[in-house]
Amino acid sequence: MTLVDMPGFEKIRLDESISVRRPTSPSLARSKTGERLTYESCFCVGSGILGLLGRRPYVTRVREPSRGVRSGALLIYSMGVSVDGFIADRAGAFGWTVPDEELFGFHLARVRELGCHLCGRKLYETMLVWETDPSLRDTELHAAFADVWCALPKVVFSRTLDSVQGNARLAEGSVKEEVAAALAATDKDIEIGGAGLAATAIELGLVDELRIFRHPIIVGGGTSFLPPVTEDIQLELIETRTFRSRVIYERYRRLRIDMDR
Repeated sequence: MTLVDMPGFEKIRLDESISVRRPTSPSLARSKTGERLTYESCFCVGSGILGLLGRRPYVTRVREPSRGVRSGALLIYSMGVSVDGFIADRAGAFGWTVPDEELFGFHLARVRELGCHLCGRKLYETMLVWETDPSLRDTELHAAFADVWCALPKVVFSRTLDSVQGNARLAEGSVKEEVAAALAATDKDIEIGGAGLAATAIELGLVDELRIFRHPIIVGGGTSFLPPVTEDIQLELIETRTFRSRVIYERYRRLRIDMDR
């Protein structure tokens, strides 16, 4: 797409031979289809793209949500997945989802905005190391994430655990009851994690957004991100982003005809 003459971009000069365009304001830069475009560490040159320091552009496309979506705090289900839709392979491994620094920073910003996290036992135990292992605070970024994760209220769903640590409690009610309580307790979005727990929330119609980090790998089987459903669930793609690691972020909002839970 040629952005040289698009409204919302200004012309700048990198040197005597290269003239480029950049957004004057993120809110002004839009594509012909109405998508808002933001550019990170890159500029557009004519009909092509020039990335500074040898980087390619990474474009975040954000659509304004349509009507028919619930306002207020949202329940979000977000995980890293393979191209074929699995969060772990047949052996239960998910090492291919380990983020690089850019993606890790994005996760930090995302989790920082949450008001609560509802998680299954496996996810809780996997993430517990951020609260118990000081060696994970080996960088400023990792230390910041550990602080954010420790402070985040968590509700753990488990049939086997008798107790949990830190700013967490065991779920006492049903999934529907705990989701309602979490939404009522904060004006921030809340997140649910663990494929089994999220499957129940999806089946109950509670999940408002899917935020998928699709990694460039096919694993051929394992733990599926989504459960089988008996009825179609209408979604709207409202944001995408491609990271330098080639992970693609896909954000889908559920369209609701009946806005009442």
